[in-house]
Amino acid sequence: MARPRKPLLSTDRIVETARALVDAEGLAAVSTRRLAAELGVSGPSLYNHFRTKDQILEAVADSVSAQVDLSMFEDGRPWRDALHDWAVSYRAALRDHPHIVPVLARGPGRRPSGLKVADAVFGAMTAAGWPPAQATSIGALMRYFIMGSAIGSFAGGFVDDETAYDPADYPHLGQAHLLADRQEKVDERAFETGLTALLDGLEQQFRAL
Repeated sequence: MARPRKPLLSTDRIVETARALVDAEGLAAVSTRRLAAELGVSGPSLYNHFRTKDQILEAVADSVSAQVDLSMFEDGRPWRDALHDWAVSYRAALRDHPHIVPVLARGPGRRPSGLKVADAVFGAMTAAGWPPAQATSIGALMRYFIMGSAIGSFAGGFVDDETAYDPADYPHLGQAHLLADRQEKVDERAFETGLTALLDGLEQQFRAL
């Protein structure tokens, strides 16, 4: 009887497994020993693909950047609409993988997908008529805003316990205990409010160019 073949170890499989670990347990859960156990291989075999844990996390971060839709920068949409739709797509990717945000916040570095995002935004802004320096600032501003929104939930930071908000101490927080149950709706509305205000401000600057 033929012996069963061991599953092939690939870079993609390592990244997918590491991403699942990060999603479920956070960055601290990723180690070569843990990954090897999850993959059913020996630890040293991982070094044929990645030399360090940091390289693995960089690859996970890039796999998340690859989920961001960039088509709006290529289909002729006005720059404001393109920025809006890209921001929504970017936030959705980060919302699905919030624990990797600290790695993404370091900047794209040498990550191919991260660099494609930066290139697409800068290229679209300069093509629309923004001066290069301001196009750079727009890319940075959008990244700060989107990543900041993905780090944590405002609504989720309130406990579902009415007694935690004594009117004598917090006279304006009588409904705060309801926020946790409405987390997604509150956070989505807050993101859209901030994004609209940000784009309104940029549009005023653009008209003044």
